[in-house]
Amino acid sequence: MKITTGIIAAVLVIAAVAQARSVLAPLAAALFIIAIVWPVQQRLQSWLPKLLALAVTVVVTTATCVAFASLAAWGFGRVGRSLITDAARYQAFYDAAVIWLDGHGVSFAGLWAEHFNVGWLLRTTQYVTGRVNTTLSFWLVALVYVVLGLLEVEDAGRRIQRLENRTAARVLLKGSKATAAKFRKYMLVRTQMSAVTGLLVGLFAAVTGLPFAFEWGVIAFVLNYIPFVGPFIATLFPTLLAMTQFESWPAVFGVFACLNVIQFVVGSYIEPRVAGSTLSISPFLVLFAIFFWSSLWGLFGTFIGVPITLAILTFCAESPSAAWIADLFGGSHQDKPETS
Repeated sequence: MKITTGIIAAVLVIAAVAQARSVLAPLAAALFIIAIVWPVQQRLQSWLPKLLALAVTVVVTTATCVAFASLAAWGFGRVGRSLITDAARYQAFYDAAVIWLDGHGVSFAGLWAEHFNVGWLLRTTQYVTGRVNTTLSFWLVALVYVVLGLLEVEDAGRRIQRLENRTAARVLLKGSKATAAKFRKYMLVRTQMSAVTGLLVGLFAAVTGLPFAFEWGVIAFVLNYIPFVGPFIATLFPTLLAMTQFESWPAVFGVFACLNVIQFVVGSYIEPRVAGSTLSISPFLVLFAIFFWSSLWGLFGTFIGVPITLAILTFCAESPSAAWIADLFGGSHQDKPETS
């Protein structure tokens, strides 16, 4: 009966988390950012007024995010101009594909007229506009959470220390500090793996003679922070450029295949093992967390899934009654909680 009740409770919690995505996802993003930038805020406010230190921290954090976005925009801008220049070649590829499909009994013109019309264009425009508004609202709410959260970190710590339940106070304090440290390690691992991916993609593009090798490396580095979706985009666009640079289709498919091999080896083999060893988490659980949270929260879930799982395991490791969960799903070097 207890097992059945636990399963039902878990299903209800998962359903609630999925339904409350618009509320919980910005909060999760804010807590993640607070955990990473708090050391900066703490050091600044040791010699600056608290509000001024907060302003500097928020500006630095925002500038860092904008810098990464600018790198991707710079790379795509450089490549985009080349794609526009080669528009005639892409038109020739399109015409050849239409002729080939018509010759095999597929009326591409009919399919185009049926699916790609004014109604489709309006629906697509509405969808894109809605997604942009949702994304802007998401990060605006997250930014408000970050500002308010940074102001209350120390007060929250003092309130936890005053709890009468000393076990709960210890779990919350030690778990929070350990989780924040692991979040920073996680971002370090992702940065290292993104750098490796960008370097390999850039070298591959240079060796094969694909134009804009440096730009492709930068794009792969930035987009690798977004699991699965980012690497797919960083693989698709070089393949499109390869269509105008190489004479044979096997060469184009070879570029696509090699880029996917690089992304797969680094993202699905090396990174889970490095993250598992560094963060004391099972590599299997790393991949599961990405898929599970992406099913709940979409694109943002692919990024925040591993940090949320890290937080759960870390708090379990500090709790005597739930330490077995951390022992079961943690890595081979899972630290044991101290006993008092």
